Amino acid sequence: MEWIEVSGGRPLNGVLKVQGSKNAALPILAGSLLHKGRTILHHCPRIQDVDSMVAILRDLGCEVTWEADSLTIDAGNLCSFYVPHQWGEKMRSSVILLGSLLGRLGKANLPYPGGCTIGERPIDIHLAALGEMGVRITSKEHRFEAAAEELTGKRLRLRFPSVGATENVILAAVLAKGRTILENGAREPEIEELLRFLKGKGARIEEKEGVYVIDGVEELSDSEFCLVSDRIVAGTYLFAAAATRGAICLEDAPVRHMTAVLDALRRMGAVIRIGGGTILMDGRKAGMPIPYLKTEPYPGFPTDLQSPLLAALAVAEGESCVEETIFEARFHVVRHLNRMGADIRVDGNRASLKGVGKIHGTYVKAEELRGGAALLVAALAAEGTTLLEEPGYIRRGYEDIFADFRRLGASIRHHQYGG
Repeated sequence: MEWIEVSGGRPLNGVLKVQGSKNAALPILAGSLLHKGRTILHHCPRIQDVDSMVAILRDLGCEVTWEADSLTIDAGNLCSFYVPHQWGEKMRSSVILLGSLLGRLGKANLPYPGGCTIGERPIDIHLAALGEMGVRITSKEHRFEAAAEELTGKRLRLRFPSVGATENVILAAVLAKGRTILENGAREPEIEELLRFLKGKGARIEEKEGVYVIDGVEELSDSEFCLVSDRIVAGTYLFAAAATRGAICLEDAPVRHMTAVLDALRRMGAVIRIGGGTILMDGRKAGMPIPYLKTEPYPGFPTDLQSPLLAALAVAEGESCVEETIFEARFHVVRHLNRMGADIRVDGNRASLKGVGKIHGTYVKAEELRGGAALLVAALAAEGTTLLEEPGYIRRGYEDIFADFRRLGASIRHHQYGG
């Protein structure tokens, strides 16, 4: 068993550099399979989900090597379309291999994805869209197989702008025959990064307001690519500083992708200055409530930061309301926050908060990635000591979050016992 001991109540102060983006790295790693050669990724985060994706690529026959924060993938010997069951259980993002395996090999056999306990997160949107491109889907127990004699471009429209479905259609269409037009696609910055990466390899893709036009090509080329910094990590650090009434400087921050997050922090009373890729935030007066905020697809407020926002609003002064429109079970973390003294009531997809100013340390358990990060934010703001079990969930998306918070003045100790 592993847990983290946090002695809270200390303002976070200092400077941090933001890691590379998890949500950009994973589809780009999948996209490397489309090319029978080498891909080099720089500014790649050393996190558990990336390590899991690297292990999958090796299982499929790729050669993958690390050097500092650079990752080299040689997919010339890709020989398998079968993703072992354990990877589906560990990370939902394994499903993003579907489009690239279909594009390269014409087949994919994957486990139904897992990774986080934040709702059903079905993949029916992925499968329906690919079916329109000539893909046949067969299911058996906890797996499914997709096959296409020839991927053919089509005009199709997603019923919801799913990020994963958008990525899978784009990846499948890059080497498909003819033109694919995808309407109502997601517009998250990580998809913008995927397009930049694929274009750098020779793909022919254009996008305008969620409509993607992909003209299939016969082959791609070797390339190097530098990943954007992680907007969710940056937002988590900013909400932690706001919750503890601290002041921090974030370097290499993806500022242009963070408008909704920075607006929320300003509504809480934080003073923010921007200079290039640097964010300076003074959170000493960030105790104001937010009467209403809802999560939305980009450019709205990201669902991945809803839980850290709840932790910060729990120690505000006044009443707030947060509506979740993306994942129905994001509020599982609320019962743990309430055990720490927060006053949060959930009704359907809305959480009503009465800011209590101060919360107290206790025993809590991470159950998924972003909820775990929220509990860490709350522990940093709480009076007394918090014991946070299952911190491994947090490492799925944060490169060295515990050491980063120590650099900002937090008291965090790691404990482990047993086998």
